[in-house]
Amino acid sequence: MPVPVVGVIGGGQLARMMVPQAVELGLEIRVLAEAEGSSARLAATQVGDYRDLDTVREFARGVDVITFDHEHVPQEVLQALVDDGVAVHPGPHALRFAQDKLEMRKRLTELGSPVPEWAEVTSAAELDAFIGEHGGAAVLKTPRGGYDGHGVRIVRAGSEGDDWFGDFDALLVEELVDFRRELAQLVARRPSGEIVAWPLVETVQQNGVCKEVLAPAPGASARESDVTREIAERIAEGLDVTGVLAVELFETNDGRVLVNELAMRPHNSGHWTMDGARTSQFEQHLRAVLDLPLGSAEARDAATVMINVLGGPQEGAITDRFAEVMRRHPEAKLHTYGKSARPGRKVGHVTVSGANVDEVAYAARAAAAGFDDEEAAK
Repeated sequence: MPVPVVGVIGGGQLARMMVPQAVELGLEIRVLAEAEGSSARLAATQVGDYRDLDTVREFARGVDVITFDHEHVPQEVLQALVDDGVAVHPGPHALRFAQDKLEMRKRLTELGSPVPEWAEVTSAAELDAFIGEHGGAAVLKTPRGGYDGHGVRIVRAGSEGDDWFGDFDALLVEELVDFRRELAQLVARRPSGEIVAWPLVETVQQNGVCKEVLAPAPGASARESDVTREIAERIAEGLDVTGVLAVELFETNDGRVLVNELAMRPHNSGHWTMDGARTSQFEQHLRAVLDLPLGSAEARDAATVMINVLGGPQEGAITDRFAEVMRRHPEAKLHTYGKSARPGRKVGHVTVSGANVDEVAYAARAAAAGFDDEEAAK
C-alpha cells in the first residue's frame, strides 16, 4: 500500500517534532528547510527559499499534502500550489489571517470574537488620536513579520510609530489590556469538519517569549474552559482552519477573555501535549492535515508544566548537561532542538507531569535551570 507523504515547509523545531510522530504513524515526512543544518535536518529532503515558487513547486511534487512549520510562505506561492491541485493545509484563504494582523482583527470582529479595542492607523496623527482615547497608552503592531515580541511595542505618542509607518501602509493599534494572565486554547480541525480541543493552559512570557506553560490553566473554572473552547472552535470553523490552531488569549482583571493572537500550526503553548496529553499536537496536526480521525486530547495527569530552555549553555553543547540534569531530575522529560546557544533563543524545553501543579512547576523549573548558566548559578 502507498505510504502517505507529508511535506512540511520550514525546517525549524516544529517540523523536527513532527518527525517522530510521523514515524510512529507510518507516514513519510519531507521537509523544505531554509538552510543546511536546520533543526529538522533529519527530514530535510530539500534546502531552498520558501518564497520562490519554482523551489516550492519542486518540493511539492510527490507529496500528498503540504503543511507548515511557520506562516511566512507568500500568498501567491500558496495559491499557485492550490491552482496546481496540491492539497495545502491550512489553505491560503485561512493562513492570510495568521499572516496579517490587521486582516485577522477585521475577520475576528466580523465573527463576533472577543478582541481588544483596535484600529487601523496610517499616520502619527491617527495613532495619537487612538492613544488619547485609550488612557494615554496603546499597543502598536506591525501587520506582518512579528513574532516572539518582535513587531510589537507599547506607545504613548504617535511619533513612536514613525519608523514603522515608513515600512507599512497601515499599522494595527490596540488598547493596552489590563490582564491578570495569558491563556492559550488549542484545537485541531480536519477538512471534514471534526474538531478536538485540548485543555485550556496558562502561558507565562519572558521578554516577549513564552517561558512557561501550565496545563490545565490553574484555577480556570469549567465555565471559562467552555467559553475559550467555544471561541477557538468558532474561529477554526469561521476561518476554515485545518490542522492545529492556537488561540492566544488575555484573561482580564474584570473576568473577560480576549483574543490576542492566532497561530495555524503546532504552537509553543502546546508542547506540553508531547508528554502530558493522550494525543500530542504534532500527531494531531498530521492526522488533521491528512483528514484522518482525530485522537483524544485529554490530559494524562492532573498537571503538566512545560518550561522553555531559552539561550542554553554558553559553553559547550546542551547535550553536555544531559547526564547531570537526568540524574538530578529523573521525572523530567527533555526535548532539545539541535540549535546552537544564543541569548533568548528557544533551544529546547522540559516537561514534568504529576498530581500537584506547584510541585510539578518547581521540578520543571529546576530541571530547565540546569541548561541555563545564569539560572544554575543562582
